[in-house]
Amino acid sequence: MTEEDLPVSAAKPDSPFHTSGVDHITVWGSNAEATIEFYRDLLGMPLVLRQPNLDDPSQTHLFFDAGDGRIVTFFVGDRSSNRRPQPTQVGGVHHLAFKVPPEEFEDAAEALEEDGRGYNLFDRGIFVSLYTRDNDGLMIELSTDRYSYPDRRRGEVLAKAQELREEDGAEYAEDHHLRQALEELDVEYTEHDLPDVRSGVGGL
Repeated sequence: MTEEDLPVSAAKPDSPFHTSGVDHITVWGSNAEATIEFYRDLLGMPLVLRQPNLDDPSQTHLFFDAGDGRIVTFFVGDRSSNRRPQPTQVGGVHHLAFKVPPEEFEDAAEALEEDGRGYNLFDRGIFVSLYTRDNDGLMIELSTDRYSYPDRRRGEVLAKAQELREEDGAEYAEDHHLRQALEELDVEYTEHDLPDVRSGVGGL
């Protein structure tokens, strides 16, 4: 079976059980001060819980609400921050992606500039993304959708956009594929006026 033959579908697979959502993601961090400065004070995530790392009480476990009740946590200690890019390998984390409301997307870019952080802007076809790095060099994506529609229909819409992309022979899902998917599935949506973005604008 080639990669092109791998089925894409929003239907639940025939598996022993099914997950019901993302509970949390945990990352090795450096220290509490720098981690809180980036995720709470810059990205605006409330720090909702702070306790010892129950597997290693010499470290602290920080819990941040990413904005929809889903949690991102960090094991921190007395380690120095370093914004240099982290090496990635098989099984490693390439980046974390967080949603930003369309009306705040340009504010996010301005805030990163004011904080002295580099970033890149990319037009991803079905959404627009900004990439930067946290205090420990982990790549962070801030994405905003061209269309707002119910989260419960997200998988269904993306699977349909994939189908339309393949029929079109397009390399990736583009804006018109997503719009057509929404319309064919009769999903109510709101279109957002996002800035025109060329791939790779800025410096990371």
